[in-house]
Amino acid sequence: MKASKEMLPLSEAVTHLLEECRMVLPGIQALFGFQLIAVFNSTFRERLSSTEQYFHLAAVGLVAVAVALVMAPAALHRQTDPQAASQDFITTASRLLLLSMFPLMLGISFDFYLIARLILNNMALSLLLGTLLLCLFATLWFLFPRLTSLQKFVRGGR
Repeated sequence: MKASKEMLPLSEAVTHLLEECRMVLPGIQALFGFQLIAVFNSTFRERLSSTEQYFHLAAVGLVAVAVALVMAPAALHRQTDPQAASQDFITTASRLLLLSMFPLMLGISFDFYLIARLILNNMALSLLLGTLLLCLFATLWFLFPRLTSLQKFVRGGR
């Protein structure tokens, strides 16, 4: 049985896209806030090596980049033509939103490694867990959607 696919009008597609950005943003901003607070905790200086502290700085930077990319579609829409909906805007905004997922998954995985290292006190296991989390994000966010699209293409559903 073929699943039916309904094409949305451009204005509705733009609304959905901007809502997706707005849905993701509070979670990323909360994560960013916790990342910033962590450096003021004594454990940060006492239990993390200077290399791991730089690793955390990289994670904070990656999440900041993700925030900027997620907010970019709204800024673009507001400043270019807020009264119009175009396929070019949807394409650009979709790419920005998808692009934000790369630094976000890296930043989360970096900090997950650091938290695991503090709790488990085992660098190898922590690195393994951080890598597994990164693989999970990559699989769910990038591999799975592409496999789903490929299956539809192979079945002729495009």
